[in-house]
Amino acid sequence: MSGEAIGRIEAVFRNAGVTGFLHAIDVDSGREIGIRDGDPVVLASVFKVPLLVAFYRQAAAGLLDPTEPVTLPPGGRTDGPTGVSVMLDEVRMSLRDLCYLMIAVSDNTAADLLFARVGQEAVDAAIAALGLRRTRVDGDARRLHDLLLRDAGVDSLGELWPRLDEPGLLPSLRVLDPAHTSASTPKEMTRLLSLIWRDEAGTPEDCEQMRRLLGLQVWPHRLSSGFPYDDVRVSGKTGTLPTLRIEIGVVEYPDGGRYAVAVFTRSLLPVAVLPEADAAIGTTARLAIEALRRPT
Repeated sequence: MSGEAIGRIEAVFRNAGVTGFLHAIDVDSGREIGIRDGDPVVLASVFKVPLLVAFYRQAAAGLLDPTEPVTLPPGGRTDGPTGVSVMLDEVRMSLRDLCYLMIAVSDNTAADLLFARVGQEAVDAAIAALGLRRTRVDGDARRLHDLLLRDAGVDSLGELWPRLDEPGLLPSLRVLDPAHTSASTPKEMTRLLSLIWRDEAGTPEDCEQMRRLLGLQVWPHRLSSGFPYDDVRVSGKTGTLPTLRIEIGVVEYPDGGRYAVAVFTRSLLPVAVLPEADAAIGTTARLAIEALRRPT
């Protein structure tokens, strides 16, 4: 059964022109299916999920107050296409509302303020405490963005995209190499999600808040596209870099079935928009979960 499902999943990846890395697991039974699920993969903005867990663990330890209001002036914000990163005026909100922006719309400025407040050491400690031995968060979104532009020799992402097909450029981008940036494996990302859904990544109350935020993500074109059903709930977090399209999430069925899935893709085409690759994430996730839902 799993062999047939794996063949169908590989065909979807191949037809979309991507190399895919996938792991899906039944959150409650542990039944699983994977393709290259132990290979190292770049996290891109998915690093914000371990950061979210570290934030709530710090809050539970009394080291920060989620309701603390913070003010973000217009200047000095981390570049990004969403949220506070593109706002023009001073913004004032609580730390936990910044968590919402970080997860729901992948706001880089929100993430970096939270990263500065939580700290690299606390993020590392949370990852270690959860047994994620192959997961590494290597700095914040600003570091990721600056490293990308520096390696490409450009001043903005707008300058970068037209140059991606230049010989030798893509291999020079360290943010596309798991050895030089935030990285994990598909299997460890589904473990992280499973811990959140089983109330084991923090207190039950904090895990409930993490699930709520992941359920508020706005992007429908990747994981959610594979489950266009009113009674199926999809929660997740996307990540995107040149040639990389990613989403991890949990799919919940009305019969109580809960499935964590992580899909990482690398495209052969250096283009900014590739709908086939986005759709492949949802399609392969659905095929994997349907395989898990079939009787043994």
